Amino acid sequence: MNLRIGRMVIGAVQTNCYFVYDADQEGEQKDVLFFDPADKGVYIYDQLKSKGFRVAAIFLTHAHFDHIWGVQELRGKSGAKVYAYEAEQPLCESAQLNVSEQVGRPCTIRPNVYLKDEEEVTVAGITCKVLATPGHTVGSCCYYFKEAGILISGDTLFEESVGRTDLPTGSGAQIGRSIKEKLMPLPDDTKVYPGHGDMTTIGHERDYNPFCS
Repeated sequence: MNLRIGRMVIGAVQTNCYFVYDADQEGEQKDVLFFDPADKGVYIYDQLKSKGFRVAAIFLTHAHFDHIWGVQELRGKSGAKVYAYEAEQPLCESAQLNVSEQVGRPCTIRPNVYLKDEEEVTVAGITCKVLATPGHTVGSCCYYFKEAGILISGDTLFEESVGRTDLPTGSGAQIGRSIKEKLMPLPDDTKVYPGHGDMTTIGHERDYNPFCS
């Protein structure tokens, strides 16, 4: 398997939306796992389709408004199931907790599948592992593709920083524990793809991120 990752930057706060696919997959369309449809779900669908991609699943790292506004449209167009970590259910279903109400565009979602910590899920022949990393929100998680050395970190870990913890269900102490216990044990060359900003690596963050020491 030859896993590749693509990125779209979408929405009011420049959210990174990622799609992972097997470059060696045969057929006219390649199935992708799509992460965090920030907004404009129809646009996302059309852009992927025009490039020969088909959305096989939608995964959420957490349920803040800037990561979910495009979910309903993308699910409607693609027919793909939506996956989230089970502890994030309160934010998925509350426009107040996910902050969409406060920013003037209330939004709630109901994922098709709630996942457990450390659960491995395979869609379209592609497997990733759920790593529960509460702190940014109570149900924040990361998705780890071990063989490819890819971590989609959402708003848990950024380049030389971490996600904010002052919004509902956030916790500074908890995000610190999550990073040290779940992410720092990963290999140094693991590529980290965050919800905002540039890609980094676990080794770089171990050396230069003040929140990882």
